Amino acid sequence: MLPEAASAAAEPTPLEAFGAHLAATGRRGSDALAAAARFLRRWPTPEDWAGEPLDVRLSLGAAGPFVVFLCLGGRLHPGYDFLIARKFPSFWRELTYSPLRTDVERFLAGAAQLGFSDDYRRAVASEVIGRVLIQTGRPMAALNRNDLDELAAACRDRQQRTGASWEHYAYSLQAARRVLFQLGVLTEPPAHALTRLRQRWDARMATVPEPLRDRFIAYLERLGATHARSTVSGTAGRLAYFGQHVGQIAPGLSSLAQLERAHIESYLAAVAKARTWHTGAPLSAAERRGRVLAVSGFLNNITEWGWPDAPARRLVFRADIPKRPRALPRYLPPDADRRLVEALEASTNRLAADALLLQRACGLRIGELVDLELDCVHEIPGQGAWLKVPLGKLDSERMVPIDEPTVDLVDRIVAHRSPGQPLRHPRTGRLVEFLLTHYGKRVSIGSLQDELARAGHAAGLGRVTSHQLRHTYATALVNAGVSLQSLMILLGHTTAAMSLRYGRLFDATVRAEYERALTLAKDRLGPLLPDATPVQLTTDWRHAPLIKARLAGGYCLRTPAQGACPYTNICGTQSWCFAPAA
Repeated sequence: MLPEAASAAAEPTPLEAFGAHLAATGRRGSDALAAAARFLRRWPTPEDWAGEPLDVRLSLGAAGPFVVFLCLGGRLHPGYDFLIARKFPSFWRELTYSPLRTDVERFLAGAAQLGFSDDYRRAVASEVIGRVLIQTGRPMAALNRNDLDELAAACRDRQQRTGASWEHYAYSLQAARRVLFQLGVLTEPPAHALTRLRQRWDARMATVPEPLRDRFIAYLERLGATHARSTVSGTAGRLAYFGQHVGQIAPGLSSLAQLERAHIESYLAAVAKARTWHTGAPLSAAERRGRVLAVSGFLNNITEWGWPDAPARRLVFRADIPKRPRALPRYLPPDADRRLVEALEASTNRLAADALLLQRACGLRIGELVDLELDCVHEIPGQGAWLKVPLGKLDSERMVPIDEPTVDLVDRIVAHRSPGQPLRHPRTGRLVEFLLTHYGKRVSIGSLQDELARAGHAAGLGRVTSHQLRHTYATALVNAGVSLQSLMILLGHTTAAMSLRYGRLFDATVRAEYERALTLAKDRLGPLLPDATPVQLTTDWRHAPLIKARLAGGYCLRTPAQGACPYTNICGTQSWCFAPAA
């Protein structure tokens, strides 16, 4: 027992350890030690200080360095409310002598592998990992999702209490989760906040009054069993717009059964006048059609399902649905296509730019592009390379032949992507190694659209949409004489009507018929504008006869300066023509 007692007596007190730390770091001033001594006289056990109200804990004064020393040394767990309310400017200096150093350095190395810049990974390490390690007192390998959730909850509480935004903490927490997942600390990849929001139908329907809100939520949950999440999400937004309108024009509505045709007609008028919230432009014909179809589908489905509060009669008719415009595909002309490709080749954002070049080279939809897997290129002996396009808009997979430059493009993307563990597929839930990953997450559609917008302006083209790259690919194939069946396979179309849109662009049969008819007309009629002899005036222009060609509205070319007209009784269009001749 004596050796153990001697060992316990040899262990330095917090004040002695702090004094030794000051000496080791070259700070021998007595002010910090005196403040530490006053702190310990008031709170002999530092954890007693951690139980004080937040305002007491924040009023440290000169004892701040001592509290930081205790926190980084694992001797004090001050609470998340204190950790996010107080800045730690000396964090990195004190970390050199802290037992947390090894875990923080491991985190920084993992963040570097995912492509985070030095400044950003240091910010995430100090804002999130350092604070979580201090509060939990556990090594990084023992952290779990609940530890990060507790820090997020404290940030939200501070925002509600003080109004201070926790946005930068939210981004740092998301980045920390991705790094911890890649390091194997967390077993599941983080779910994006917007993805969780799309799945919360009660949040999507928050502005819809009762009883429509509950019935809409029940309908969306039922729809989710048989439809893709993106389809249900679009329906949710359109039903919310309908519910808000009904709540404004019929605030006393207590049941779906009370819906009448007048409510629908008012909604149709509102849809026709509606404008987009971000640009103020009128809604597109497709969006107007979608908003009406969403309501029509809702009413028809609940009637077929036998919901007791379904309206007694049909309220939306076929004539109410806006017609779909038959617009031609908006492809890029060859010159514009070349300029856009040059702008993408010159971009410094190589991962996004190469992804867009791959979309142009293969005619992919933007959703198919971000869902490409790492092993999407298949080499077939004697048949070249093929790109496996995953399930997309029409729930169909396909193989697209690609040439050597496109294979090199995929290799460039692989070189610029960030390595890491597989991520959950949003459609199937299985773990997948995606082709387009950066910072430990999938490249988003929004980031690709931002890069395309930048390249479009750099090329002098203005706004370019990602689907125009697909239209340009298909148009080039049509001009090269590809068959309709091959075009359907390459584009992933399920019906011939979808591919026939491109056949209407440059129909060789129409061109041949036009040229044949034009040649025949020229042969029969002769030159359309035969040579004519110029008219020479030998008299005063006011007394010369004019060309008597009837004009629009029945007016002639005679001016008042020419006096009375000899053809007054024939024409009779101008008032001055009836003046007696001098």
